[in-house]
Amino acid sequence: MLKNLLLHAFLLLSICASAQSKLQSPEEFLNFKKGERFLRHHQVVSYYEYVARQNPNQVKLIQYGSTNEGRPLMIAILASPENFAQLEEIRTNNLKSIGLLEGKPTKKQPAIAWLSYNVHGNESCGTSTAPFTLYELMNASNERSKAILANTVVILDPSINPDGYDRYVNFYNQKVGAVYNPNPAAIEHSEPWPGGRFNHYLFDLNRDWAWQTQKESQERLALYRQWMPHLHADFHEQGVENPYYFAPSAKPYHEDITGWQREFQKILGDYNKRDFDKNGWLYFSKERFDLLYPSYGDTYPTYNGAFGMTYEQGGGGRGGLGITKRDGDTLTLKQRIDHHFSTSFACLEAVSANADKAVTEFIKFFDNAQKSPVGQYKSFVFKTKGNESRTREFLNFLDRENFQYGIAGKGLVAAGYSYQDDKNVGFSIDPDDIVINLFQPRSTFLKILLEPKTMVEDSVTYDITSWSLPYAYGLSAFAVKDKITPAPKPQFTPAAAKVEKPYAYLVKWQAFSELKLLASLLKKGIKVRSAAKAFEIENQTYNEGTLVITRSGNERLGDSFDKIVRSEAERLQVNLYSVSTGMSTKGSDFGSDNVAYLDAPKVAIVSGDGVSPTSFGGTWHFFDKQIEYPTTIIGENTLGTVDLSKFDVLILVDGRYNKILDDKTLAKVKDWVRAGGKLIAVQGALNALAGKDGFELKHKEEDKKKDKEKENEAPKLKVYANAERESVSEETPGSIYKLSMDNTHPLAFGYDKTYYSLVLETTDFQYLAEGWNVGVTKTKDLVAGYAGAKAQDKLKNSLIFGTQDLGRGQIVYLANDPIFRGFWQNGKLLFGNAVFVVGN
Repeated sequence: MLKNLLLHAFLLLSICASAQSKLQSPEEFLNFKKGERFLRHHQVVSYYEYVARQNPNQVKLIQYGSTNEGRPLMIAILASPENFAQLEEIRTNNLKSIGLLEGKPTKKQPAIAWLSYNVHGNESCGTSTAPFTLYELMNASNERSKAILANTVVILDPSINPDGYDRYVNFYNQKVGAVYNPNPAAIEHSEPWPGGRFNHYLFDLNRDWAWQTQKESQERLALYRQWMPHLHADFHEQGVENPYYFAPSAKPYHEDITGWQREFQKILGDYNKRDFDKNGWLYFSKERFDLLYPSYGDTYPTYNGAFGMTYEQGGGGRGGLGITKRDGDTLTLKQRIDHHFSTSFACLEAVSANADKAVTEFIKFFDNAQKSPVGQYKSFVFKTKGNESRTREFLNFLDRENFQYGIAGKGLVAAGYSYQDDKNVGFSIDPDDIVINLFQPRSTFLKILLEPKTMVEDSVTYDITSWSLPYAYGLSAFAVKDKITPAPKPQFTPAAAKVEKPYAYLVKWQAFSELKLLASLLKKGIKVRSAAKAFEIENQTYNEGTLVITRSGNERLGDSFDKIVRSEAERLQVNLYSVSTGMSTKGSDFGSDNVAYLDAPKVAIVSGDGVSPTSFGGTWHFFDKQIEYPTTIIGENTLGTVDLSKFDVLILVDGRYNKILDDKTLAKVKDWVRAGGKLIAVQGALNALAGKDGFELKHKEEDKKKDKEKENEAPKLKVYANAERESVSEETPGSIYKLSMDNTHPLAFGYDKTYYSLVLETTDFQYLAEGWNVGVTKTKDLVAGYAGAKAQDKLKNSLIFGTQDLGRGQIVYLANDPIFRGFWQNGKLLFGNAVFVVGN
């Protein structure tokens, strides 16, 4: 009897233990039904933590960083118990097999697949899908999951952009009623500015993979490079009326995408369509989403040897919990989750079924990169003399990506393509010049970043078509067809002032680093001057814009003056020179009007409806994080009432200002400029000023004359099927133009007589009749990237950068955003000139 009772108790305890150990679904754990509401980010995190606790021999959570608003960034790593026990060995074997870690792999390598959800915060069904993907992969009864994990390590990132995600979810949860309203006109389907798409600083994280200007990108990519997965899937949403997009991708493909990567696009499409065909779900492929721009969540992995792909579910920020489409059907959140869940498993099954070949081809990709790199150019040379600061900024980028480089080590003579001359030339290599050759593991990606001209096989593209880093960093560079083996990596030490307590410190105005130093010194109360003309002193020549930091005027700081200037220059890696006199041997002495005192300006930036969120975010980030200089953000609805006399600089970033700058507000802004204010207008903001009373900016009259002439011509019959292709003839989707610069003007201090600008819009502003035409296009200035024939015609002889005096103030016109996406490094000094130097 006792024996039976003990047996019964044992069985009861076993049943209870089994019930307790049964993994709860997201619905059970969080007490909701799929698709009935949006989970907040912390709830998704709590479920991931729960699953990891329940499966300690198969799930590992890593918090790889945090957002600007303090939310955790995390991944879950999933594997079979056997592979999980060897997880670190698998990771290091992978890196050893592709030459990124010394040594040889110890055993056969499983495939590694990384799934990223919700890079755009309001594309919310990605993070809504992530808990269900995790659950089913750990569901002991799911045979599909067991088969995947048998030979594949899976990495899940439930939310790349938690700040944007919660911004959207908080908005929606506040606006939705007890029952969601599917009417597209309902307020729950109309996000307020700036929407949840972007991160805290309103950057598009899906366009930041290569540049890593943002905290989230820097921390995620540091971890990505520690794993180097064989597959990366990036989950997005698109417009409500578009059903679902998956691979194969649209053209253009970059020319360096391998045959196997192209083949896998088709294999993946076959796996993707299986559930969609079975369930009668609509989808499309081979359209719209291409593989060219290197800073996406599909191209960055692709150019680093992986299968990179984008998934796009219809819905996005307008979708909510449910929305009525044009055909009368309601698209629900549950449907969107089901579709993303299906493709999540499809891509994992595709790589699992092809794991051996995926790993073999991955190793081959890197082996070829080291032995026979792609492209006609095998080495790149960067001239350092006179470009020391810009070179250091460029090397910081190379170091972050762990690219290999060195110095020439000796004088050489070579022939190659000159980026500045846009032709092949002979040139000399100095011992301190930077040399990069492509015989290294990640050379394909490096080549794509450095290539002078991107081969674009199709003019209909999804993003910018040129990004060449020598232009982006403003460096004198050459591409060489031969292999040049560099000497070891240089150790650049910024020049320090030799005199302990000099008459003045001088800083050559060459690059963004010097701008950061200026901002820091002004913020610390140091009085700084700027030379309006070149000068020579103590046997050295200094160009326009040189910072002159005299002891005179800073006496109140005592010994702290020298300590602050020296320590900040060292911290920011800026060359600091000292002189014992204020008398120049050529040019103006330091007490001259030509050595102007730079005020610490009080800066305001307009934000809100009509303003481009990314342009505003880029400008906000520029001040707040890059140069750490205080600004005031003004809402567009208060611009008409705010006291502008409290500010020295007002910035109108890219946007549509027709409603913001009504007649009364525009008149107020003009009066403020006349009284001594400085107005900086960027890109689309120029359209609100062009042709208005008091503004010199005008559109070209000759275009209107051509239009009148065409009125008399016989009308041409257009083919409807060619509409999309013909429309791009007027577009300039991010091409590089060579501008002619007046580098004697303060807006162009620190530059040569040419500047390479990333032209983002087809503008047609004529040269200023009375103002200063600082940066202009002439007749044939397209250097790289795609620009339509009509766009090129419009851009001829156009104003890109200019200034105008108005009363005691100035207007700065920037027809293209010089700090676009934070990666066009060479434009940051120009923008700094507009803020700190122009008008002083």
